[in-house]
Amino acid sequence: MGRDLQLRVATPEDLEWIHELRHRVYAQELGQHEPDPAGRLRDGLDGDNVYLVAARGAARIGFVSLTPPWLGRYALDKYLTRDELPLLTESDLFEVRILTVERRWRATAAAPLLMYAALRWIAARGGRRVVAMGRTELLTMYLAAGLSPVGRTVHSGALTFEVLTGHVTELTKVTAGRYRTLLERLRSTVDWQLDMPFAPRPDGCEHGGASFTAIGTDFRTLRRRHQVVAADVLDAWFPPAPGVRAVLAEDPAWAARTSPPTGAEGLLAEIATARALPAGTLAVGAGSSDLIYRAFGQWLTPGSRVLLTDPSYGEYAHVTERVIGCRVDRFRLRREDGWRIDPARLSAAVEDGRYDLVVVVNPNNPTGRHAPAAELRSLIAAAPGRTRWWIDEAYLGYAGLTESLAGLAATDPRVVVCSSLSKMYALSGMRAAYLVAEPITAAQLRRWTPPWPVSLPAQLAAVAALRDPAYYSDCWLRTHALRRQLAAALAGLDETLVVEEAVANFLTVTLPPGGPSAARLVDACRRHDVYLRDLSPLSPEYQGRTVRIAVKDTAENARIVAACEAALQVLRPGPAPLGALSPGAPGTGSAR
Repeated sequence: MGRDLQLRVATPEDLEWIHELRHRVYAQELGQHEPDPAGRLRDGLDGDNVYLVAARGAARIGFVSLTPPWLGRYALDKYLTRDELPLLTESDLFEVRILTVERRWRATAAAPLLMYAALRWIAARGGRRVVAMGRTELLTMYLAAGLSPVGRTVHSGALTFEVLTGHVTELTKVTAGRYRTLLERLRSTVDWQLDMPFAPRPDGCEHGGASFTAIGTDFRTLRRRHQVVAADVLDAWFPPAPGVRAVLAEDPAWAARTSPPTGAEGLLAEIATARALPAGTLAVGAGSSDLIYRAFGQWLTPGSRVLLTDPSYGEYAHVTERVIGCRVDRFRLRREDGWRIDPARLSAAVEDGRYDLVVVVNPNNPTGRHAPAAELRSLIAAAPGRTRWWIDEAYLGYAGLTESLAGLAATDPRVVVCSSLSKMYALSGMRAAYLVAEPITAAQLRRWTPPWPVSLPAQLAAVAALRDPAYYSDCWLRTHALRRQLAAALAGLDETLVVEEAVANFLTVTLPPGGPSAARLVDACRRHDVYLRDLSPLSPEYQGRTVRIAVKDTAENARIVAACEAALQVLRPGPAPLGALSPGAPGTGSAR
């Protein structure tokens, strides 16, 4: 198999062959279904599920079918009730079914490659668990792939199936390990026409910031920063306050070569003054990620149970699930509810005290919704005493600093507030953040804080920023106006787009069902040096159709709108290969 081995989403022209091959294999060869005079085998999910196809040149080799959770039904529903198989009620469950390969290709890499492609497609849509029916005579193969029986057997015609399940992360590890040599060879030879990279990131977490790759991570082409619109990260569109720029320019050589105050004492004192908090309730770090890793590493173990809102900032799932190995549950936020947190529903979810930690990002990233402080205070007050609450207020300035729960965190040992100075204060490159906790908890975290946790330039900048609240308040107000203008312009491009503004320095755009995927829109916009964030890997709630766009200044917002308009004009006609849009990039197909 050479470069002509192709992986793609099925086109309309593929469907007749799929139905004919299904009939040959499952009716004539295996006897699962009665033969049909027309020689075709279809089912009730056709037209809604997704087929991935392997082909070699003009010859189609095999396919696999995927049923996403947003359809609301699975093939397994024909055989088992939801009471008999409760995992069918999970909101992040994808069904993988009817992996089928032409007889002459069954001894090749086609089947493993289709299995791998299915996992990559599911992960790229935020899937966390799969369910499948495996023929009992092939059970050893499925077990070797990492799937586990759930204890249910299904009979269909002459065949008997075991119902199997597995978590996407673990299945990907098993597949990458077992087929590592094969996948490494195929990576450079397969014509991968799917809308996600062939391989996941090494750490398994989809971070933002692909725009810096276009600028140049070796820093040799920094002039490219003037051409690239980095709307895939939520850095501020405005510059830091004049006092920040002045202190950084005063003596940069000294700031670069001089060790900062060991414990960032001056920064801690400035935060305490600006936020009217006792200094003993504070701990600082090189950005909120530093604090998340440090605090969670102290508090949590693989035996801990954590509740995350879904969708939410992806680093929390990465740290709790992949780094620490906690048991993580999701509190589902729903589009039909405006992505808001329902306090009564969240209260019911935590009332039995099973959770060691509940994480709430407020305003939420990526939905941009803000939960009123009064609601959260009441919810926390009624929650079990053993449950710790982590409130991430990285974007709170856009909703109003009076909405902070920092005062509660300073006195209640169950509550910790984390606040980044990066996004609201235009200091993303500086990496400075703080958390607020009652004094004993804060002291414990400071004990595990290394000396010089924040660089001297970052301490100088953060202190100067906190001393100019009027400047930033004005910038936050102007951000709201820019966001409204950007939202109106994007909504005017196409009446089928759903533009959601919310309260922070970003908005989301959702493409219509049956249209191009978010990944294809993101890739097409990159032709114009405009970088957007595909939210699909964060949650299946986005159905592979939503992008997040950071608010920029008037000129860059105009470039964002123009790039989206040009991309939509190219993408509207149908599932054109992505390679036709972006020379040298992998292609894609659209989910039907």
